[in-house]
Amino acid sequence: MDNKNSFKPYISKKHTTAELTLTSIITGVILAVVFSAANAYLGLRVGLTVSASIPAAVISMGVIRILLRRNSILENNIVQTIGSAGESVAAGAIFTLPALFLWAGEGVAQKPSLLEITLISLMGGLLGVFFMIPLRNALIVKEHNTLPYPEGSACAKVLLAGEKDSANTSTVFIGMGFAAAIKFIIDGLKLVSSEISLKIKGFAGEIGTQIYPAVISVGYICGARISAYMFAGGVISWLVLIPLIVLFGADTTLYPADASINQLYESGGADAIWGNYIRYIGAGALAAGGVISLVKTFPLIIKTFKGAVKNIKFTKSSPQSRTSHDINIKIVLLSIIILTLLIWLIPAVPVSIIGAIIIVVFGFFFATVSSRMVGLVGSSNNPVSGMAIATLLVATLTLKLTGSDGISGMLSAIAIGSIICIVSAIAGDTSQDLKTGYILGATPRKQQIGEIIGVVVASLVIGGTLYLLDSAWGFGSEELAAPQATLMKIIVEGVMGGNLPWGLVLTGVFISVAAEIVGISVLPFAIGIYLPVHLNACIMIGGLLRLMVEKSNSAHKETKVNNGILFASGMIAGEGLVGVILAILAVFGISGTIDLSGKIPDFVYTYGSIIILLIVVVTTLKFTLWKKHKTNTN
Repeated sequence: MDNKNSFKPYISKKHTTAELTLTSIITGVILAVVFSAANAYLGLRVGLTVSASIPAAVISMGVIRILLRRNSILENNIVQTIGSAGESVAAGAIFTLPALFLWAGEGVAQKPSLLEITLISLMGGLLGVFFMIPLRNALIVKEHNTLPYPEGSACAKVLLAGEKDSANTSTVFIGMGFAAAIKFIIDGLKLVSSEISLKIKGFAGEIGTQIYPAVISVGYICGARISAYMFAGGVISWLVLIPLIVLFGADTTLYPADASINQLYESGGADAIWGNYIRYIGAGALAAGGVISLVKTFPLIIKTFKGAVKNIKFTKSSPQSRTSHDINIKIVLLSIIILTLLIWLIPAVPVSIIGAIIIVVFGFFFATVSSRMVGLVGSSNNPVSGMAIATLLVATLTLKLTGSDGISGMLSAIAIGSIICIVSAIAGDTSQDLKTGYILGATPRKQQIGEIIGVVVASLVIGGTLYLLDSAWGFGSEELAAPQATLMKIIVEGVMGGNLPWGLVLTGVFISVAAEIVGISVLPFAIGIYLPVHLNACIMIGGLLRLMVEKSNSAHKETKVNNGILFASGMIAGEGLVGVILAILAVFGISGTIDLSGKIPDFVYTYGSIIILLIVVVTTLKFTLWKKHKTNTN
């Protein structure tokens, strides 16, 4: 049966209502900026980003329905479309582009210009949208009953629930305000320590947890299983590998460090061992995890690509059907050609004609893969890292064989990888948004225009965000570990023949292989190996809170879980925004004036962290497990 004939959207195709309006565009643009900055900050800290579609949809309902007294579900849909595009551009950019800043910090290259970052983000984002448009009919319409698109379908349910009843928009805003206040207390006023640590005398390992609301929120959104994998990776690194390195290394000086292991540990503790050795093991584990996830899905990738390309139709949509109107295919093809030429010809983008060809070939292939994969397993399980790794390997090898080696070849490889990473992220996001629109009865062309607007806005702000965060704390630091970008840097250096500690990298590779053999989800486990255990433990707390809600016997369990997701999404946005504001204060030298850490007793600074953590946990439970709901009675 043809799904497009049997499915009836919420808004009939014969009915026209407000959609791509000035109100929806302005609201969406604001949310694109907010979620772009917040997700950039979050991704550089923990190596993961979260979908912005649902919180953007809820916020839009609060603004459009409650404040502006307007009632158009399709306007709200445009808002979430634009807002989530900003998050996806940020996700693709922060996984790769900080590698350019890391090389600049090592003195082997200059920092990328704002123009270069903007153009790379813009071209990758636009290609992601344009590559997906011809696939809409094949993936969204024809396979409506086959591909669930979890985030897209969930977002449609949220918008429909808000249409029928007053959506709990206050939950998101309360989460934003609560996390913003906590973040300002911890990192602004510095009234309490950001970590709770436990050390055992005579044992070099270390355990503890951060107390940040956003990190707990990541665990809640990802769930207990993913959180547990990450925490297990942290346990392996900080309670197994670091103690063994200290125990057996003793007075030995091992590359890449230039001091003995004992000297490193005495001067910097477990953090120094992590910085010199564990991060390379973690990078090897991440690389292997990315490749493994790609290989496992390769049969599905090939099937997806063949099926999607076969079902692409270049015929003009029926003029009577509003819900079948895409951007004209001729405009799409012409735009792809122009963007490809611009990637090659614009001097600010360090990509040759060979690189431009790689981008088009891999870009369309991975856009197709990404669009299908998110339909099956959701955006959170989309192997974007694996796609970026595969692209970097091919691009770096190709550039090296054609004479583009050294730092110029490395810069070009990262630029190619960045564009492909953004293409994959945006293609997946566009698919989810178009699924939401298909269920609601939106006009695809207007949604696609909204996606383009979100891409443009996010591309204009992501460069400034990266510069700001790097100037305040520096990528690769404890504050901004940038694990994915560090991994991409190591891969490119390794292929180009850079001097890397391959013994450590291969150790990480085989740890991931062992994890895969015993059935552990490799990517979150590998991220856990790379990141500090305090961060992993904080994510685990969020996962346990989610598990408590899911295991409760409440009649409103699903509603409580969803309330938690909204509250957690708000906390991520609120903390991310304050993080950006604190970065601005740090750059302008104002942060020291509000720092009160030296004016309060040590016991308050130390034990106040436990109180703050308890407040965050209790508040999260208040909006989930302990939140009362009205029972409907006949």
